[in-house]
Amino acid sequence: MWHDRKRRRGTMVPHGVEFARPSYRAVLRIEQLRSLLLAALFARLADRMLGLVLVLYALARFHSPLLAGWVGFAALAPGLVVSPLAGALLDRTGPAWGIAADMAGSTASILMLCMLAAAGEDSVASVLCVAGLYSLTNPLSAAGVRTLLPRLVPPAARSQANALDTTIHAGVDVCGPAVAGMLTGLAGAIPALLAVAACYAAACGALLPALRRHPRVPPLWRDGLFADAAAGVAYVVRHPSLRPLALGYAAYNLAWGILLVVVPVLALRFAGSGSRGDLLAGILWAASGVAAAISSLLSGRYAVPSMQRGLMMAGMVATAIAIWPVSARFGLNGLAAGMVLVGVMAGPVDVGVLTLRQHRTDPAWLGRVIAVSMGFNLSGAPIGMALGGALLGWSSQAALVAAAVACVTGALALRWIPQR
Repeated sequence: MWHDRKRRRGTMVPHGVEFARPSYRAVLRIEQLRSLLLAALFARLADRMLGLVLVLYALARFHSPLLAGWVGFAALAPGLVVSPLAGALLDRTGPAWGIAADMAGSTASILMLCMLAAAGEDSVASVLCVAGLYSLTNPLSAAGVRTLLPRLVPPAARSQANALDTTIHAGVDVCGPAVAGMLTGLAGAIPALLAVAACYAAACGALLPALRRHPRVPPLWRDGLFADAAAGVAYVVRHPSLRPLALGYAAYNLAWGILLVVVPVLALRFAGSGSRGDLLAGILWAASGVAAAISSLLSGRYAVPSMQRGLMMAGMVATAIAIWPVSARFGLNGLAAGMVLVGVMAGPVDVGVLTLRQHRTDPAWLGRVIAVSMGFNLSGAPIGMALGGALLGWSSQAALVAAAVACVTGALALRWIPQR
C-alpha cells in the first residue's frame, strides 16, 4: 500500500490519498497530473493534426511528394538539433514554464503560416522557414511533459502514468487525423491550420494551474547553458541503457516518418484525389490510434518491468511485418489491417521506452536527459519523412520495405540494453 506524504519532495500527491495498488483511477486523482494530461491532450492533438495537414497542404499547393516530405522534415528536424539546449533550459526554469513557452511559440508560428497562405505568399521557401521556426520550441513541451510527469507520481505508478500519457498520444491519433483530413478536405488548409492554433492556445490555458504552482526558480547549475547542454548529451551517449534505447527508438521512428508520408499518398491512390482521399488517410490513422490507445493501457497495467525490453523488441519486429508485407502487398484491406497492427504494437514499445528511460536516469538530470534522449529517439521521424518522399518518386513498395527494415534494425539495437 502506498502512503502518500505531501512533504516528500519530487512526488506531489494530495495529502491523505492512499493507493491499495497502482490503479489508473488512483493515479488520476492527482490534481496536477490531470492538469498536465489535459494540456498534453490539446498540444498533441495540435501536433498530430499539423503533421497530416502539412503533408496534405504541401501536396495540394506544390503537387510534389518530395516537397511534402521536406516540409515535414522542416517541422521536426530543427527542434531535434536544439533539444540539448531545451533540456538545459527545462532544468533551469522548470518544465511547466517550458511547456507554456512552446505553446505560445507554436500558436504564433501557425498563425504566421495562415497569414502567408491567405496573402498568397506561401512559397516553398516561406513554408519551409515557418515550419522550421515552429520546430525550434517543440522540445520544450515534448520533453517538459515527460520531465514533469514522473515528479507528480510515486515511482511505483510511473508505468500507469506513462500509459495514460501514451494513451493520450494514441487517442489523438484517432481524432487528430480524422479531424485534420475532414477540415482540409472540406474547408481547406487555412481553417485546418487555424484549428491547430486554437488547440495550442487551449493547451496553454489548461496548464495555468501548474504554472501557478511551479514559479520560475533560479538556475541550479553554475556552468553556462551550452556546457549544461553538452553535459546532457555526454550523459546519454555514455549511458549503457540510454544509448541503445535512443538508437533503437530512432530507427523505429524512422519507419513512422516514412508512414506519415506514404499513407496519405497511398490513400489518394486508392480513393482518388480530393476530399475522399484526405478522409481515407485520416480514417487509416484513426484506426491505428484506437488500437494503440487500447494496447497502451493494457501494457501499462500488466507489463512486468523485467519484460519491457523483450516486449519492445517483439513489438518492433511485429511492426515490420505489419508494414511489409501486410500493408504493401494486399491492397487497401492490407493497408488498413497493417495500420491497425502497427497501432497495437505501438503500445508496448512506447510505454516501455518511457518507463525504462525514467527508471534508469538520475532525477537531477531528468530535464536534460529526457530532452536529449528524445531528440535522439525522434531523429528518425524527419529523416523518415524526407526518405519516404524521395522513395515514393521511385516506388511505394520500396518506401514500405525501408520502413520495415528500420523497425528490425531498431529491435536489434535494443539487444544491447543491459538487463537489471
